[in-house]
Amino acid sequence: MTRAAGGVRRREDYEREERERLAPWASLSAGSRGRVVAEEEHPYRTAFQRDRDRIIHSRAFRRLEYKTQVFVYHEGDHYRNRLTHTLEGSQIARTVARALRANEDLAEAVVLAHDLGHTPFGHAGERALDGLVAEAGGFDHNRQTLRIVDVLEERYPDFRGLNLTWETREGILKHGCHWEHPVPVPTPSAQPSLEAQIADASDEIAYTNHDLDDGLRSGLLTPAMLEPLRVWREARSEAQQRSGDGSERVLRAQTIVALINRLVTDLVETSADRLGKAGLGSADELRAREGRLLGFSEPLAAAKAELKAFLSEHLYHHPRVVRMTRKAERILGDLYHIYREDPRQLPASVRERFESEGEARAIADYIAGMTDRFALAEHRKLLDPHVPV
Repeated sequence: MTRAAGGVRRREDYEREERERLAPWASLSAGSRGRVVAEEEHPYRTAFQRDRDRIIHSRAFRRLEYKTQVFVYHEGDHYRNRLTHTLEGSQIARTVARALRANEDLAEAVVLAHDLGHTPFGHAGERALDGLVAEAGGFDHNRQTLRIVDVLEERYPDFRGLNLTWETREGILKHGCHWEHPVPVPTPSAQPSLEAQIADASDEIAYTNHDLDDGLRSGLLTPAMLEPLRVWREARSEAQQRSGDGSERVLRAQTIVALINRLVTDLVETSADRLGKAGLGSADELRAREGRLLGFSEPLAAAKAELKAFLSEHLYHHPRVVRMTRKAERILGDLYHIYREDPRQLPASVRERFESEGEARAIADYIAGMTDRFALAEHRKLLDPHVPV
């Protein structure tokens, strides 16, 4: 292979470096199973790098900025939203993938795409929409993400969607496909690629810790409430040694850093030991193997489960959060019923899809694509006579 003049690194150079650097169980971009619609390869980017870039440039990715993580956007500028959550998760995924000699670009692409299908108002909106379109097959944000990257994004003249690789779409699919989809979907294996598993674990590490951080910032949670949790006490003690006489704000931030470091380190070390003992020769051997090798040690898995249970009880089901959850359900319910009763209030582009997608699914696509602020504004326009339309 000859390098381009001036020492420019081309796609072939990256692919060669992957073969030399990555572990046998890693997914190689040169070995991708391809795209739904065949395309010429890019001269300077691998297939997975190209997936990552297409996701970042999509409209759905930009909309994540105004979609709820836990707190709705107008409750404060410093709380996480779906976009900042996604970026934090992708950073963790790159760290884990690099340490395990997996393909960083694929793991990052999967994380960057994983929440594209989320409704406004987080999981509350997802539950509401699932019930509203139950007769049409229900709603699931993983399924919706695949619809977005395969069908709903409109950026290219030769195909619908983003035409991502099989491997990125496999990671997005997550739980398999038991519903009608307009293009062929990856056939589930015994387990997905290691990179898809890294993306899933990194997502969980990210939201567990930043939801905890936001809960503390909001005052819904306090350090005293967390004291019974051993993993919190140990992380806070470590942070106090590191912070010295720093402020409570610095101590809180350093405690979250210590928690993330502890989880990531345990995930890497435990998984590396399991992978080394398994003696895998390829990514396909990993896919065919029963029982996942990526995971936490038993003590950290138990501590993580305890922390998640605490957040469920004291944050996700806090009266203030539940109140917003109920509002979200009413808002999306009102929008859906108004659109079904009089579709003329929908944009023409949505109505045009009724014949091919079905009325309920086309409306669900439209509502799911809304940001929090757009859904709130649309609700006011449709129901408040004093708001101009």
